Amino acid sequence: MPTEDPRPRALIVHAHPEPDSFCTAQMHAAAAALRDSGHRVDVVDLYALGFDPVLDITEFPAARRPLKPQAEQASAWAAGTLAPDVAPQLDLLLAADLLVLSFPVWWFALPAVLKGWVDRVFVSGGVFGGELGLFQDAAMHGRRAIVLATTGGSETSFTEGGRFGDLDRFLYPIHRGIFEFVGFEVLEPVVTFGPARDDANGRANALADVHSAFRAILDRPTAPAGAARPR
Repeated sequence: MPTEDPRPRALIVHAHPEPDSFCTAQMHAAAAALRDSGHRVDVVDLYALGFDPVLDITEFPAARRPLKPQAEQASAWAAGTLAPDVAPQLDLLLAADLLVLSFPVWWFALPAVLKGWVDRVFVSGGVFGGELGLFQDAAMHGRRAIVLATTGGSETSFTEGGRFGDLDRFLYPIHRGIFEFVGFEVLEPVVTFGPARDDANGRANALADVHSAFRAILDRPTAPAGAARPR
């Protein structure tokens, strides 16, 4: 019988509409580095996939009114009737030792398609809630997760007292409300600030930094529990 592949498994979920963007190049650099470090890597490119981010009643043909999405997710999970575009995504998530959310920071938040992926794929009953519980009792406990992002502004503009404020405050809903909520240990994010304002050499150096960070992902520091709690 074939032996199970012992390599750790990484899932990169990428959300940028432009295949030739720096953000997409950054994702590919991270994927290559993870493979170099011995990981199996699955990449979900949400725009290329045409993933539907909208969670509504059409996802649950037998749903009752008023719609209670988490209850319907839990029922579909238990019955094995998850939507055909959700079930394989959930399989990838549950198989991952490392989750990477790759995206540009838009309006100080996730792009809508990536938030919708979380809405639909972080299935109640399968990832959290019910018998699983939350945080350290949820399904992803013992796994790790990390943000891989780009910004339009400079690094100094995303500091306390900077023009936009501390980036950690904007990452808090992701770190605490998405990653930690379902059990992940949160790694320090990898962020390239203002690549559109940089020249070709600067962008090349930034990609090299991303590759180095993910090549050494097993040694990457963790963010504090409840990271970047707003003050």
